[in-house]
Parts: sequence; C-alpha cells; structure tokens
Amino acid sequence: MQIKKGGYHEYLHTGRSAARGTNGAVASPHYLATQAGQEVIKKGGHAVEGAIAVNAVLCVVYPHMAGLGGDLFALLWNQEEEDVKALNGSGRSGAKATREYYQKKGHTQIPERGPLSANTVPGTVDAWWEMHQHYGKLQWSELFQAAISYAENGFPITEKFSTFIHEKQEVLEKSPEASKVFLPNGQPLKSGTVLKQPDLAWSLKQIAENGRKAFYEGEIAEKLVNSLQKQEGLVSMEDLQQHHSDWESPISTDYRGYQVHELKPNTQGIAALMMMNILNSKDLSEIGDNTPEYYHLLTEAAKLSFYYRDEWVTDKAFKDIPMEELLSGEHTSKLLGKITSEEAYSLDHLKNLPQLSTNKDTTYMSVVDAEGNCVSLIQSIYHEFGSGFMPEECGFLLQNRGSFFSLDENHPNRLEPGKRTFHTIIPAMATKDGKPFLLFGSMGGEGQPQTQCALLTRIVDFGYDVQQAIEAPRWLFGRTWGDSSSSLKLENRIPDSVADILRSKGHEVEIVEAYSQTMGHAQAIHIDQETGVLTSGADPRGDGIALAW
Repeated sequence: MQIKKGGYHEYLHTGRSAARGTNGAVASPHYLATQAGQEVIKKGGHAVEGAIAVNAVLCVVYPHMAGLGGDLFALLWNQEEEDVKALNGSGRSGAKATREYYQKKGHTQIPERGPLSANTVPGTVDAWWEMHQHYGKLQWSELFQAAISYAENGFPITEKFSTFIHEKQEVLEKSPEASKVFLPNGQPLKSGTVLKQPDLAWSLKQIAENGRKAFYEGEIAEKLVNSLQKQEGLVSMEDLQQHHSDWESPISTDYRGYQVHELKPNTQGIAALMMMNILNSKDLSEIGDNTPEYYHLLTEAAKLSFYYRDEWVTDKAFKDIPMEELLSGEHTSKLLGKITSEEAYSLDHLKNLPQLSTNKDTTYMSVVDAEGNCVSLIQSIYHEFGSGFMPEECGFLLQNRGSFFSLDENHPNRLEPGKRTFHTIIPAMATKDGKPFLLFGSMGGEGQPQTQCALLTRIVDFGYDVQQAIEAPRWLFGRTWGDSSSSLKLENRIPDSVADILRSKGHEVEIVEAYSQTMGHAQAIHIDQETGVLTSGADPRGDGIALAW
C-alpha cells in the first residue's frame, strides 16, 4: 500500500517485517502457537483447524491469558459459503448462581478471584468442536498434537510470562493446584524455565480422544465439578451438560466502503462499530495520523461509545438491545454533536450509569488457509490467571468472567442463572466487495475497540501495512488492567507536544513506556483479493510472530 499524506511517519520503520505469502498465514501472541497453526494448515487443514491448534497451544504456553477454562468468540469466512459467520462460544452462569446466593454470604459484588468468581461454564472446548464439526478436514485428534507435546515434554517460558507469575504470586498461592504448576517450591518460575504440565497434558489427551464430551460429560467434567463443590462453587454437571455454542450472523457497519463485522452482544463489538461510524464521518487523511486531533477524536469516540455500550450490553436473550438504533445514522449524528475539536467531552452531562468492574486479558489469533478460508478468533480466561482456581488433577485454570456480573438488580448486566455476561473480547473482520480484506484484533479489555480502530484507520486511511499499523504508537482511554481512573494513556513515542495539546483540551494524560503491554497484543492479516497475497503481522508488545508462506 502507498502511505497517504498527513501526520508523522517516522514510526513506519518497523522492528520486524510483515510476513507475506500466497498459500496461508497465521498470527498469534506466541511463536510456538503460530508455528502449530502453520503445521496444521500445511497438512491441508481448514483455517478453523489451524485456529484450534493455535488456541490449544496458547492454553499451554500462555495459560495466564488463555485456557480450557475460558470462553471464545470467532468470525469465520468459508469460501464455499461466501459469507461471514459468527460463533458465540461464551458460557452461561450456573443455575445456582443467583444474586441472593452472594448477598447471603455478605458480598456486595462478586469476588474477582477464587471459586465463587468461576460461576460460568467454560465455552472454549464446545466452540472448538462446533467449528470442527462444520468445517474440519483433518482428524480432530491431530489438532492437539503440538499442545499435548508442549504440556507433556515442556517448553521454556518467556520473560513476559514469568513476569506475570511474579506479579500474581499471591493469587496463585491460594490454589494448591495452581501453586504446584506455577510456584514450585513456593517460588515463581523464572524466564527460560522448562515448564511441564502433566495434568494439563492429561486433559488435552481426554479432549483429543473423546471430543467435547470429555470436557462437558466425562472425567474432566467430574473433576471440575467436584473441585468446585468442595469450595461451595456454583457450576454443576447439569450446567456443563446443557452448554452449547451459538452460530449467529454478525453485526456490521460501513467504513469507507469496507464492511466491518463484529459479534453481537453479549460482546462489546457494538462499541467498536459505534466508534467507526463516528470516524467514518471525519476526513482522517486530512487530520493525519499521530496528531493531537487524531488522538483527541478517537478518544472522544471511545468515551461516548463506551457510555452507550455500558447502558445496553449484556446477554441479548435477557434484554432487548436496540442494535440497529445504536448503529443508525441518527445515533451517530447525536454522538458527533457532542464532540468538538476544542475540548474533551464530560460525561457529567449524561445520566449516571452503574459502574462496571475493570477489564483484563485475552489472546487474539487469525488464520487464513490455502483455499482462502479465514478465521478471526479471540479466547480468554478474563483476568490474568482467571479465577486463580485450578480444578484438581486438570491442569487448567477456570475463568472469572462471571465476576463481571453485577449484584445490583437494576444493572443491565445483573447476575441471573443461565445468563451470558458482558464480554469485552471481540474479534474483527473487514470485507471489501463481499470478500475478506482484514482479520484483526487485540487483547486488552477497553483497549480492544480502540486498537481495532487504530489498525483499521492506519491501514485504510493512511496506507500502512499490517505490521506498521500494529507497531505504530498506541493510546488507551479508560479503565483497564485494574486501574481505577479513566485516564488517556499514551506510549512515550508520541511526541510531548502532542501530549501537551491533549492536556490543554482537558484530557487526563498519562505517559507509559514504548511498546507497553498495557496497549495489548494485536495481530492482523491483510488479504489482497487482486494479487492473492496474504500479509500477516504480530505485536512486539507480546511474544508472538506472524507467518505466511
């Protein structure tokens, strides 16, 4: 692509090159996972099978962010169907998970960690099974060979992974099973340590041999439920047996002639689309990238979109959500009317909404196979190390996604049995003339819609390739990673003069280090339908690589 006029472009010299090929591409936040996906695609596997292999390895090598005990969402393009499909692989709260249960125990909010935070069914394994049943070409068991090998024989842990273990030692110490894995002899694992996880290898073998039944009806299910019941947990065998993923049509909006697709609520995908509608009404090529005006506009778009997101997003089976209205031209005009170039908008002018807890972690991956089938997939156990609770002899952590529910009966995302909670994790896909153009996404809670907008605008409006868009300086408005304030965080590669102008507009600016993990780990694959070239990029803020061949 040709770089378009506007803004500062000294950041376009990347630390790594974009990977280009015509026969397949994979991008993920860990190099071992990316390689596993490539191996499956080169065997003739469908893109969904490559994605499952990637995700399974991430469950082993990035267990602080991914795991069998978590949820996933995916957007898929299959060449024969010529359509974008969405898969909601998130779990529902247990039948016994009621607000009254927590309130009787003296809780005013659901605990963020421990067994009581693990109140939803993990949806990942069922979602893998659904994708493979619909599109798989290889044997199911082949998809788990790499993950089982790394769990059984070990792998050297990265510095970033070790840092998370050190930072969350107190969380892990509360679970004997988690301590056994991550704190041997009471000490956090050091970078370069070869980590073997025999219990996780056993769980993966059960899944490889027996499919979804192993997790939702078999020995894994029994161990999971028994371990929770010993701690007065709220997920039962019936909850596991009744779980199912859902195929849906995505929601979408037009951006400069590209259709951008997201999942419907219970995800925050609608917030990303509201932001894109605002940006679509502005001439970004005139504003320029890495200018005060660019960061101001995107921050204001995020702020207002998050307000309406928080008012509405929850399980759509429990609440009638006006998705068409929120994405309408009329609503976009209303949001634009609140944005000025002179100063930051204050939400004090709007009615107060119930607070939501802060957002955390996830893993995003994208895969394109030799036939052009595409998968944009995101998977998470929510906070770093999820609930911190590991079922006995299973080797994986349960997510604490259900801690995002509110115990306030008037909150839109209030806890109710059998309900899917508000999810921050969102994969994205853009199409052009009905064909895939871009697979993109990132970890990072409230940063995800903002990073998606950064990637899309820098590729579409400014002509960056995917690696340039990923490595360019990023920002983050809102509360994430446990922060209590909604500051505007800027990487320190953004000029001081830009930060000063943003402060003068009323933004609470905070400077963070270059390539900060606070900004999330983004990945993307660009598909050039004219030449057939796949361009894949991965974020140096994580441990990932992008491959194409």
